[in-house]
Amino acid sequence: MAYDFDLFVIGAGSGGVRAARFAAGFGARVAIAESRYLGGTCVNVGCVPKKLLVYGAHYAEDLGEAQGYGWSIDGATFDWPTLIANKNREIERLNGIYGKLLTDSGVTLLEAHATILDPHTVEVDGRRHTAEHILIATGGWPFVPDVPGRELAITSNEAFYLERLPKRVLVVGGGYIAVEFASIFNACGAETRLLYRGELFLRGFDLSLRDHLKDELIKKDLDLQFNADIARLDRLEDGAIQATLKDGRVMVADCVLYATGRRPMLDNLGLENVDVPLNDKGFIRVNEQYQTSTPSILAIGDVIGKVPLTPVALAEGMAVARRLFKPEQYRPVDYAHIPTAVFSLPNMATVGLTEEEARAAGHKVVVFESRFRPMKLTMTSSLERSLMKLVVDADTDRVLGCHMAGPEAGEIMQGLAIALKAGATKRQFDETIGIHPTAAEEFVTMRIPTAI
Repeated sequence: MAYDFDLFVIGAGSGGVRAARFAAGFGARVAIAESRYLGGTCVNVGCVPKKLLVYGAHYAEDLGEAQGYGWSIDGATFDWPTLIANKNREIERLNGIYGKLLTDSGVTLLEAHATILDPHTVEVDGRRHTAEHILIATGGWPFVPDVPGRELAITSNEAFYLERLPKRVLVVGGGYIAVEFASIFNACGAETRLLYRGELFLRGFDLSLRDHLKDELIKKDLDLQFNADIARLDRLEDGAIQATLKDGRVMVADCVLYATGRRPMLDNLGLENVDVPLNDKGFIRVNEQYQTSTPSILAIGDVIGKVPLTPVALAEGMAVARRLFKPEQYRPVDYAHIPTAVFSLPNMATVGLTEEEARAAGHKVVVFESRFRPMKLTMTSSLERSLMKLVVDADTDRVLGCHMAGPEAGEIMQGLAIALKAGATKRQFDETIGIHPTAAEEFVTMRIPTAI
């Protein structure tokens, strides 16, 4: 059968754009449909604008610390609308770049919603397109629990476009999005509370880092409320929002931000027209080659619920393009030792096994930790401290995990991820000469175990 396209991609986020561009570069006839914004969540309401807001929020700390270095900055003010307007311009610029990347690669770009009609047919704006392969890369969407008054809350999507900085903010959730936005609002001057229903936020990260970050955020006057959950939200006469907790306590805020997870964005996709089953968590079930039970339909990224990170979606998109159209270059995605960061204030980053995971896996573990005041802060009134941690297998000397909380943690961890990928040992860390004076050199100077 002759198809209109060799590959039809639904969703122009990170993974979809990567798959489309490279498939076209390999000679395939490719179309991509996007109904919201080019670049997907990461570029528009995720990683990129989030990092820009984190940069903006951090200037509050930079200005305060500058006095210790002889800078007198009188009358400094902060304007939230300026930050948001400048952020919007940058995102619009990136949208244009994404569109140009696609069209320059020879990809047919359709800026409208796509619905799957059968294993080889997609409908966009009333027009049908056939394709040998259909790739679903529609990403995720914020999830808000079904509590009374949930319509009064916002999600991270809306937070990026707030016209004014709220005076009082209530952030609900314990994942990295919740912690990051709580840090942003708090540093920008809002009275901020973070509510999490569990014992301690950032489940899945190393416990030492979680405890350390908790202490650092408290130093910065961020109100952390653990074992706390909202029963209902109500609008007060003055426009504020009243949150009634399940334990009976009442909190009032001008803005309630729910960051309680994300669901796969499968709305009106037409999955009922094809044999594409979901798993028990609502994600699309795929095999190791990202095929659904209908072989012509594939899925990558957040919709499959494997590792919801932008670089992972990029790798999956590349793998699909290569397997389908350049099989001699195909190699499966390696999900081991994926580094990740939480852009809270201070930053937190990690790669490899946590101490808890290493012990649970049966490793004989040796732990090395260093806690110190960053050099940049020694002439300031800041009480912030950094934490660096190595988890080592005592039998093989292999470094199993690297963890850090402190300035530029993400930048430092990217380099360490390469070392872990290469199978570096603690001895090789020890024999590496550090760059002095830097914070990163601590990772190659820790000699005395803190736990065995």
